[in-house]
Amino acid sequence: MIVAAITGSIGCGKTTLAKIAGNLGYAVFDADSWVRRIYNDKEFLFELNNIFEGIVCDGKADKKKLRKIVFEDNKKLKILEALIHPCLKNKLKKIIRINSKRKGVLFVDAALLFEMKWDKYCDFIIVADVDYNIQKNRVMKRDGITAEDFDKINNVQMKNSDKIKLADTVIDTNKPYNLLKNEMISVIEGLEGALYYDKRNSI
Repeated sequence: MIVAAITGSIGCGKTTLAKIAGNLGYAVFDADSWVRRIYNDKEFLFELNNIFEGIVCDGKADKKKLRKIVFEDNKKLKILEALIHPCLKNKLKKIIRINSKRKGVLFVDAALLFEMKWDKYCDFIIVADVDYNIQKNRVMKRDGITAEDFDKINNVQMKNSDKIKLADTVIDTNKPYNLLKNEMISVIEGLEGALYYDKRNSI
């Protein structure tokens, strides 16, 4: 099995690439999806409310309020990450272990791949990239936030230019869906070719 990561800064299009992989029938570990599950965990919410008093109301976290708090105070962001990231890592390692005997490609969709040091679990890294202004406009439109809010979020992430330096391949997502799909298919065919080559050499 090959573990292939799809990463990129907010608004760079990594989720679109991951959805293409999923629609093609490949298993995708979606870190954001697992974060949403964590926020439904009663024990997590209890601990979260102990640290960020008043952030949980009627069994739900006020994510908008929490986001404002952590993106204005890096120390509080680190505290929140220390709660979430270990849970995510345990889930990822479990899924890799469960799928280790499978033949094929397992995709990991994670914006903070390098920040969480998950690249060490991956055999191949795809970085989604796009022009900064397109990235900014995408996020502002999608999330209904201001340019100032975007900068606060983007500035706490590793620069996409630095992620590109660590990538095995980079996909510019500023193109029609069908071209993105063809590009992903080409990358996947290369990965499956490497699997076949390794299999042949092990015979």
